[in-house]
Amino acid sequence: MAFKDADEVRKYIGGISKAGFDDPEIGAEMQATGIVVKFAFSEPDANLVIDMGRGEIGERAGMAAPGATMKMTADLGSAYWQGKVNLPLAMARGKIKVERNVASLMKLAPLGKQLFPEYLAALEADGRQDLLVA
Repeated sequence: MAFKDADEVRKYIGGISKAGFDDPEIGAEMQATGIVVKFAFSEPDANLVIDMGRGEIGERAGMAAPGATMKMTADLGSAYWQGKVNLPLAMARGKIKVERNVASLMKLAPLGKQLFPEYLAALEADGRQDLLVA
């Protein structure tokens, strides 16, 4: 099964970024990067902008311009947060399309890995085992 709508994408994938900002250690490391990333998801369509330097998560209006944009299906984004996607390989195969500063995104990958258990716990707590990747 897939996400029901854009609000679910923002709830779970945006929520994991919020969890990162709320963690004193991970949040400080995220903010130190100063990176602004836009995630453009499809199936369902949902945009999510994360301003690491300001610790803000939104849909774009009034936010800083992104230094990089990542485009992928929402299911692939969810699989990534479950530790099931090799980021460089998915980019090389065109499953994740990146516009602009690819190098800045690679700085975030080690931080993201620390949040995989939190993402899985959020899905399980809401009874969304249908979104878990085997």
